[in-house]
Amino acid sequence: MRLVRRRSKIAGHGVYAGEPINKNKRIVQYEGEMISARELDRREQRYQKKGLIWCFTVDKKRARDGNAGGNIARFINHACKPNCYAEVVGDTVWIRAAKNIKRGQELTYDYNTGGEAGIPCECRKGCKNVL
Repeated sequence: MRLVRRRSKIAGHGVYAGEPINKNKRIVQYEGEMISARELDRREQRYQKKGLIWCFTVDKKRARDGNAGGNIARFINHACKPNCYAEVVGDTVWIRAAKNIKRGQELTYDYNTGGEAGIPCECRKGCKNVL
């Protein structure tokens, strides 16, 4: 799967499809250091002060920190109406296509934070949601 990282209109860098992607296709694993829930709380406080979300919760006890040993998947931005979704299989996090994605489209998924981070959503002009 060819993916391209470049500047995003949503936030910072984004990930773009380098080729068409079919609905439900596994696109990329979200990689990063596996950390405990306790360490997750510590790191998230530090990241969120900078307006960043790098950690992906795997289960109640563990998370992956994409900022430590992560890959291109850490640059996939949040969107309230995304074209991808996350699937957790054991301790592996897959980003999958929620619909057919055209070459050149930015990949997005819903971070499902419930507003806990207090970061204003920038997925589209006028979005009033909070990550």
